Amino acid sequence: MSFSIYEIISKKRDGKEISKAEIEFIINGYVRDEIPDYQMSAILMAIYIQGLNERESSDLTEIMMDSGDYISFNEIKGKKIDKHSTGGVGDKISFIVCPLVASCGVKVPMLSGRALGHTGGTLDKLESIPGMNVFLSINRFKQVLGDVGMVVSGQTENIVPADRKLYALRDSTATVGCIPLITSSIMSKKLALGTDGIVLDVKTGKGAFIQNKKDSILLCETMVSIGEKANRKTIGVITNMNQPLGKSVGNALEIIESIESLKGNGPDDVMDVTYALGASMMIAAGIENDYSKAIKRLKQRLNSGEALEIFRNFIKAQGGNDKICDNYDLLPKSKYKVELRSGKDGYVSEIDAFKIGMAAVYVGAGRIKKEDSIEHGTGFVFNKKEGDNVRKDEILVYIHTNNKQNIEEIKKRLESAIKISSNKILSPQTILYVIDKKGVYSWDQIKAGF
Repeated sequence: MSFSIYEIISKKRDGKEISKAEIEFIINGYVRDEIPDYQMSAILMAIYIQGLNERESSDLTEIMMDSGDYISFNEIKGKKIDKHSTGGVGDKISFIVCPLVASCGVKVPMLSGRALGHTGGTLDKLESIPGMNVFLSINRFKQVLGDVGMVVSGQTENIVPADRKLYALRDSTATVGCIPLITSSIMSKKLALGTDGIVLDVKTGKGAFIQNKKDSILLCETMVSIGEKANRKTIGVITNMNQPLGKSVGNALEIIESIESLKGNGPDDVMDVTYALGASMMIAAGIENDYSKAIKRLKQRLNSGEALEIFRNFIKAQGGNDKICDNYDLLPKSKYKVELRSGKDGYVSEIDAFKIGMAAVYVGAGRIKKEDSIEHGTGFVFNKKEGDNVRKDEILVYIHTNNKQNIEEIKKRLESAIKISSNKILSPQTILYVIDKKGVYSWDQIKAGF
């Protein structure tokens, strides 16, 4: 049956449902360059405005997944659980939770991306490690996973090519923040990996792509539903991204914080997210059945040093210099380290994650366009977090930069992002909800069972 792209655009523009065959016609035609960007842009905007129903979202995800290669892990023993974050500021959790869960016997394969906009990129952070190879062939990807227990690589040209083309177009047509399009983008890549389960870290707040809590829950529920329909045990965790996660923002700086976390010195919010996601991964793998037991087991592996050893082996297996775990001087450094001090006494009432992320881009730690280069040693290290008491002239942030000329501008950006109040506030809750096929549970509900 033949279709008219004009008629499909008109249908979705008017809020009508489009069939699976029509979606297949659109996606396959775009991948084969038979549908031009201007018509695909019209479809994306129509979806952004009118949305997709549950069936349409599921069909779009499946068709995008089928546009490229499928990676099977049948020859690798053990449960395979994928972990994905929707992106944030200071989010280095993968480097902590993946080796930690792998030390418990779960295999963790991850396809990751680069920084774009205000959010950091997993691949850019890894590339701050000298020699690190973040683009592996499928055979090498499997070999590292089998040998080490974890692997992190970029998306190859043959894995979900529909998503790679569509994401670039979404970015240039202001259609990124659309729940059906986010869902299909994430889940098509997740389902292209032959894992047993998927754990999703869905960020909400100022530094997240979806800032509204209600919409974040809807996004998470949609992805969980699609994962479960594909016979993958899928669990979502809603986490707070109003302020940066941890103390470090910037590529090499976040690698250092990750290693310190594996050595038992992680900031509280980093470890909270690590344990919530790690426990979810173990439950998804079926090796634990409740969060209390799973977290206890993860803490034992952290204290034993087994997780750090797996991280060392992972670095070595992907060509990196594992000596960085003991000598941080081997990592890239900025030319200048400057202090930003508080102008008054009080309490830190806000650290706007979006503004911090954009300041990190300005200092060289991120990118606006995909072709922009990264300065791996630049970024920020926070001395204070929301809820902390601060005295006048006390250090708030250490600024790591290579450009002496932009220091005053960076300070202004940081000062606009950090608010000091005379009233004491509580430290914000880091973990908000856990979502599975049975429903939505507050983290307080789950903790009550510990």
